[in-house]
Amino acid sequence: MQSEPETVCNVAISFDRCKITSVTCSCGNKDIFYCAHVVALSLYRIRKPDQVKLHLPISETLFQMNRDQLQKFVQYLITVHHTEVLPTAQKLADEILSQNSEINQVHGAPDPTAGASIDDENCWHLDEEQVQEQVKLFLSQGGYHGSGKQLNLLFAKVREMLKMRDSNGARMLTLITEQFMADPRLSLWRQQGTAMTDKYRQLWDELGALWMCIVLNPHCKLEQKASWLKQLKKWNSVDVCPWEDGNHGNELPNLTNALPQGANANQENMGQCKSLEYQHLPAHKFLEEGESYLTLAVEVALIGLGQQRIMPDGLYAQEKVCRNEEQLISKLQEIELDDTLVKIFRKQAVFLLEAGPYSGLGEVIHRESVPMHTFAKYLFTSLLPHDAELAYKTALRAMRLLVLESTGPSGDMSRPHHIASVVPNRYPRWFTLSHIESQQCELASTMLTAAKGDVRRLETVLESIQKNIHSSSHIFKLAQDAFKIATLMDSLPDITLLKVSLELGLQ
Repeated sequence: MQSEPETVCNVAISFDRCKITSVTCSCGNKDIFYCAHVVALSLYRIRKPDQVKLHLPISETLFQMNRDQLQKFVQYLITVHHTEVLPTAQKLADEILSQNSEINQVHGAPDPTAGASIDDENCWHLDEEQVQEQVKLFLSQGGYHGSGKQLNLLFAKVREMLKMRDSNGARMLTLITEQFMADPRLSLWRQQGTAMTDKYRQLWDELGALWMCIVLNPHCKLEQKASWLKQLKKWNSVDVCPWEDGNHGNELPNLTNALPQGANANQENMGQCKSLEYQHLPAHKFLEEGESYLTLAVEVALIGLGQQRIMPDGLYAQEKVCRNEEQLISKLQEIELDDTLVKIFRKQAVFLLEAGPYSGLGEVIHRESVPMHTFAKYLFTSLLPHDAELAYKTALRAMRLLVLESTGPSGDMSRPHHIASVVPNRYPRWFTLSHIESQQCELASTMLTAAKGDVRRLETVLESIQKNIHSSSHIFKLAQDAFKIATLMDSLPDITLLKVSLELGLQ
């Protein structure tokens, strides 16, 4: 900066196999990342390699000297830096002249300029002490003064390191986690019986997500995974280690702001995302022809979304289930489906319908299984132009909401819609139930819209609504939706849809 006086800094950088392994700078600036002077010297070395004189390792230079030259070299070195090195030089001289000293038991001598052995591990320089100090400082500010933003920047740095396969990613996350575990507020909240703030809990979520990226990394060695598992178990056993839901799952804050409602939320969010262009990159190591990293990523996402899982106990974990599902679907919606990806969708939809207990769309599921309404709506709209039969089969299977089913038969069971008159055994610990029911209603409405003009499909969708939807307000909403769809201005009224609307309205 022009306003600042010019200063000269002494900078030393050590390299090993194209990595900066250590740095020192006389500026005294303390930060997690390199100071401006280290960055400037690194850029100078990259851009003007000819201007930086390349020396042989110092051991090679010393080897070429005779005895008189060696004595002169050592004495001049001591003279120039006598206040710093004289005590060390005298100590080393005494040890070398002693027959039984430890230094004489070792063959040769170390050479810091020769670099490490080719088999030795090497990693980028990371000032571990500074990482700990910075995280401790940010946590002590309790989310004020932009400390939450700073912590998220650190998390972003870890993600960047993992992307570059830099081993410092795991080292840095370990240091961050240790500081989170040492936060004095954890024991304070545990003693007072109060839940941690939402901001703080989101930081812990990010911590967990990053550890998941590390332990699932296919490029790391088994011994690394074993050491991380040991470390994670150690942290988990500490008393103050927070639970995913906090210690009190009975609070019922307003969920309206936490979970997006209605048909426009993603847009029987997307506006904020940058439009990305996804391309097929060939994955040569994989067996099947035509596969790419994109097809594999999409297939893994569909497998994950379709897996059967039990609804977790606490409010925060239930919110996270909904939030994570919607985030992943919004990512998938950014991808334009081509023929290759449609094949993946077909394959996964069929597999999920026919699979056993691992699938949330299987024929038999646990009563408290997380509903598939949001995922099925996405599958339905994606498959509809390519395979309508499969699209409806998937969506109809997903309409169920078993947690609201009556445990015993009641009423006239010969007519499916009479099941709705049974007072359901509502589970009070399903905190997100109202959101789930609205998603079920959205799925039904999407099918009604698509089935306009198709008598057989409309009757099937109506039966599914009557059997599976237990909320009178949602049934009434679907009656209104059916009426609107049936009486659109650009065409004659759809008589079957009007009948559907009447049936639902009467119900």
